[in-house]
Amino acid sequence: MKQTPKILQELRGLKASRFLLLTVAGLVNAFGITIFLSPVKLYDSGISGTSMLLAQITPEAWTLSIFLILLNVPLFLYGLKRQGVVFTVYAIYAVAVYSLGAWLITDVLPVDVTMASPLAGSDLLLCALFGGLISGLGSGLAIRAGGAMDGIEVMAVIFAKRLGLSVGSFVMAYNVVLYIICGVVIHSWILPLYSIVTYMAALKTVDYIVEGLDRSKAVFVVTVKPEEVCAALSQVFEQGMTMVEAKGFYSGSQRTMVYIVLNRFQISRMKDLVHAIDPAAYITIHDVADVFKTNQELSK
Repeated sequence: MKQTPKILQELRGLKASRFLLLTVAGLVNAFGITIFLSPVKLYDSGISGTSMLLAQITPEAWTLSIFLILLNVPLFLYGLKRQGVVFTVYAIYAVAVYSLGAWLITDVLPVDVTMASPLAGSDLLLCALFGGLISGLGSGLAIRAGGAMDGIEVMAVIFAKRLGLSVGSFVMAYNVVLYIICGVVIHSWILPLYSIVTYMAALKTVDYIVEGLDRSKAVFVVTVKPEEVCAALSQVFEQGMTMVEAKGFYSGSQRTMVYIVLNRFQISRMKDLVHAIDPAAYITIHDVADVFKTNQELSK
């Protein structure tokens, strides 16, 4: 029996529900860009912002939609080996929907986006904020669905480490250079500076969408009274937890590390409970982006 090629095996991992979410993401992104940013000549970040600039300085036939495809698709294909087939298919699909949505809004639907935003007029601050929030929502949904809306993120994953940068620093450096070029080309710094507001609004929105509006908190408690601490936490929060045996480096004494995930409203109560039992307990608290529970836990 012939083995199924690896690429076909990976393609079987594609899910219709993800394509539905990516469709929404692409249309949302197109709405934010074409309704709020493009009419007042503000710039998005990454390849999207680059496409907007190129669309402004090239003949009218070279539209935003064309540049989105021409610039993004080669980058996604370049990152195919690193990111995988499924991600690449999802990302190209998201950009295709984004491009199609932008074309529909600017060239087909009866919406005038030539001189000002239909919703925010010529108010640059409103356009920058809402354009960033909405485009960030679209980008965040695309990431949640397993794809991406911008090829610069793929380049960051591939090249950032080689340049001694983090992925976030690579993307930020690209955008700084982009906005400087925009300022030089249009002979004004007002729009590029407002575009930074757009970038920050979009960045924060992506964080909220990808990591959740209300992050859970991972709590580590190092204590000599683990049974009492766990019993108290379990009684109050009705939450499972994990105990790990540990040993103090300097004292050499035995300790137990208790791990539990709570929401931010439970943290203060947790600290009071733990320190009432063991005043010397050592507590650390960390943000958690996502919590995945087992079917057994969900059925309780």
